Amino acid sequence: MYPRVKRCADVAVSLVALLLLGPVMLLLAIWVRADSPGGALYRGERVGRGGRRFGMLKFRSMVADADRQGPSSTADDDPRITRSGAFLRRYKLDELPQLFNVLRGDMSFIGPRPQVPWVVDLYTEDERALLDVRPGITDYASIRYRNEGEILRGSTDPDGTYFEKIAPGKMRLGLHYVRTMSARTDIAIFVATAMAVLGADPNWCLPPESRDEAPAPAALGAQDEQAI
Repeated sequence: MYPRVKRCADVAVSLVALLLLGPVMLLLAIWVRADSPGGALYRGERVGRGGRRFGMLKFRSMVADADRQGPSSTADDDPRITRSGAFLRRYKLDELPQLFNVLRGDMSFIGPRPQVPWVVDLYTEDERALLDVRPGITDYASIRYRNEGEILRGSTDPDGTYFEKIAPGKMRLGLHYVRTMSARTDIAIFVATAMAVLGADPNWCLPPESRDEAPAPAALGAQDEQAI
């Protein structure tokens, strides 16, 4: 029952958000285009519910063709990040185009972040439970690893550091969300994400075992592990 209610809420809220934020998104798109060569949007292939592939939209925050110029994981000091991209990532504004993904049904507001196909191919049978729900714009892992770029800063192998220090925790939190998904959980994550964007401490919403080891408060930024 709740998945249907959640889908109706996703449609209603995303539609209203697009109507209200449309002018802001247009200005951001113009800024991205003016700041560096390339288009305003980045479309990355991701895997959604049931293993269906879709194009996840983001405002481009890196130089054009950044995914061909370096690792998939992105540190705060990655030279591929543009001036506008640094600002967009810091305040999670690069995720705004995913409102279209939510409206279309590719994604939900709350859910495990979608992964690229090659990562999903490595899932164990248990980990494939992540594909039972729509991926989301934000989730427990987005809050727990909101300083992901800082964790990767200075690494000579960002991808290796990501899979060693970040990926296991994200997987545990994603599976925890799938097991405990509810309206109360989604509202808590939504509120905590807003607090994180504003620089407040959102750790109260994390599962206790993750809350105890959560990083110090930081503005929610480039937590999506894939380039751009």
